[in-house]
Amino acid sequence: MTEKRPVYGGQAVIEGVMMGGRFTTVTAIRRKDQSIEFYEVEKAHKPIVNTLKKVPFLRGIVGILESSAVGTKHLQYSSERYDAPVEEDIDSSTETGKWAMILGIAVIGIISFLFGKFIFTLVPAIAAGFFSPLFPGHTAQVLLEGVFKLLLLFGYIYFISLTPMMKRLFQYHGAEHKVINTFENGLALTIENVKRESRLHYRCGSSFILFTAVISIFLYLLPIVPVHPLWLRLIYRIILIPVDLGISYEFLQLTNKLRHIPVLRWLGYPGLWLQLLTTKEPDDQQIEVAIAAFNEMRRREAERINAMAMVL
Repeated sequence: MTEKRPVYGGQAVIEGVMMGGRFTTVTAIRRKDQSIEFYEVEKAHKPIVNTLKKVPFLRGIVGILESSAVGTKHLQYSSERYDAPVEEDIDSSTETGKWAMILGIAVIGIISFLFGKFIFTLVPAIAAGFFSPLFPGHTAQVLLEGVFKLLLLFGYIYFISLTPMMKRLFQYHGAEHKVINTFENGLALTIENVKRESRLHYRCGSSFILFTAVISIFLYLLPIVPVHPLWLRLIYRIILIPVDLGISYEFLQLTNKLRHIPVLRWLGYPGLWLQLLTTKEPDDQQIEVAIAAFNEMRRREAERINAMAMVL
């Protein structure tokens, strides 16, 4: 019987990887002198938030907003530190200034996520509306809108992947997946073991993004969701964003649970195909950073668990 392992997640940052556990998130970045530097943001455990995280369909929305806020903090840190002069250390005044910015950065992260979601929701609806004289029917309009949404999503990811910085970010994304796959398969976290693992993962946020695009099409096909007039259509699209996010999160979790069942694992394949764009094969140094982030996160997780055990 396979040992049940803790569920971890993460994300790529500038020249590094963030790994997250139940109690904390840790980023490891590669500095100019090739040293590895760590940055930690503890997870705030609030009773109301923890309760909402247990409610199906609501837990996805809460988790996404929380991940956006925390992830932005790590991205902010990595963008400031990875190319800073080697002799420049974080002094107490700098650290105080950074912690003073935490709330602002978190808010920016959530707003950025919502703004992006609005763009990818409303632009395809408006574009499809222009073709309503040619495709006036409800089903035709929704399907056309879905095509525009998928084209916008794939086109955006493809073109940003051509830039050198995004290519390196996607390599670190691949390294993050490989490390988590190695851990979940019960293997030692060595560079050689990690290199042999897949750079794709069923729980990836890229899969979630694709699922929101596909599931929204089925939501819009409901007879109660209008496509005319355009202003009412846009209002309904905005109202349905939380519904789309909640259903997509549950579907993402379902595909992860079914990934070892041969007949049903194909449900997650579309998301894995998108990850062929959002991940790249990492080099040994990038894998080393991802392993360091994972091990440091696990070490700090263990410290908190032991501290709580002593209190009890």
